Amino acid sequence: MSLNATPASERIHIGIFGKRNAGKSSLINALTGQNLAIVSDVSGTTTDPVYKAMELLPLGPVVVIDTPGIDDEGELGKLRVKKSYQVLNKTDIVLLVCSAVEGITEEEQKLLKQIEKKKIPCILVMNKADLLEECQKGQQFKERAENAASMRGQKIPVLWVSAAKNLQIRELKEKIASGIEQKKPEYPLVEDLLEMGDFAVLVVPIDKAAPKGRLILPQQQTIRGVLEAGATAVVVRDDELCDTLQNLGKKPKLVITDSQVFGKVAKEIPSDVMLTSFSILFARYKGELEIQVRGAKALDHLKNGDKVLICEGCTHHRQCGDIGTEKLPNWIRKHTGQEIEFHFTSGTEFPMDLSEYRMIIHCGGCMLNEREMKYRIACAQDAGIPITNYGVVIAYMNGILKRSVEVFPEIWKTL
Repeated sequence: MSLNATPASERIHIGIFGKRNAGKSSLINALTGQNLAIVSDVSGTTTDPVYKAMELLPLGPVVVIDTPGIDDEGELGKLRVKKSYQVLNKTDIVLLVCSAVEGITEEEQKLLKQIEKKKIPCILVMNKADLLEECQKGQQFKERAENAASMRGQKIPVLWVSAAKNLQIRELKEKIASGIEQKKPEYPLVEDLLEMGDFAVLVVPIDKAAPKGRLILPQQQTIRGVLEAGATAVVVRDDELCDTLQNLGKKPKLVITDSQVFGKVAKEIPSDVMLTSFSILFARYKGELEIQVRGAKALDHLKNGDKVLICEGCTHHRQCGDIGTEKLPNWIRKHTGQEIEFHFTSGTEFPMDLSEYRMIIHCGGCMLNEREMKYRIACAQDAGIPITNYGVVIAYMNGILKRSVEVFPEIWKTL
């Protein structure tokens, strides 16, 4: 994806699910008008979830997820089915593709129950409808499909299409657009914290971990948010902060820093200037900030041998001094005085069983969509495991947590 494209995490995620050879890949090609997905008569051509970022009218920027068949067999097949079910956690709307000739089977019924449990909008797509007239059981299958398509006491949309003959594809696009609630996030990233004419200083260290030639996604999105508010974004390195503050001519309304230099920045800015971090902004934007603020206190209860899970939503190349795998563990050991055992995940990986951990520390989740980030938080809560955020826990260890959330009065008053 180019630097000018909408980030995947900000796109609507459309999950295509169904049995092998139901026509999932053919449907993607029909929806997009392109041969994006490999189509074959051989069952199980799609062996892993495949993510395709595209523009799909009338929705706009979307990610279409082509999943392996939910009826795959054998030990490897079971792993593929498990991967398909995990995709539900980031899916904004499900297209459950069934063969109109075969009708609704046990596998689709099982998936429908999970879709209902997770409260995901769904469209039942009966593909290969052009073959239905050749099948003597056509009317019977239609009735079974209509009866199966019931969730939360309401009928879910059922559409009879043919990806091969391009029948009802335009109608399916319209169903997708009307079936998904394109709601805005509960909170904006930074726009509500600033007013027209305000100055916001963004502190961006340039070190070995910084990507060459560009800023990382949280910094890019925050700059855009500052501009959306009609404010001025002043971007500086951490070693230039003091000089910049002196030369601005007026105090900034807000300083937003990379969490790694939280302690240093807090000492250099006046106490009457609000301070937070990119990571904390994303904790509010993508997840549940109050839950993650409470979770930081679990640090004080860690003991020798306890296991802590550190999660990153991206898969960037780890370098010496990496914040997730090196700096955070070292800071936590120093803060607690305990020998903690750290486990790490990145990208789409997130453990199904969290019971062995005493604490979870997650990145801001800039590469994850809101649904997946909230799913992970919910998993931690269901397991009774405190979960917090990189920026929150670093602020807590530096003794500046209350100051770092002062910009959010509803959170600040809980501390």
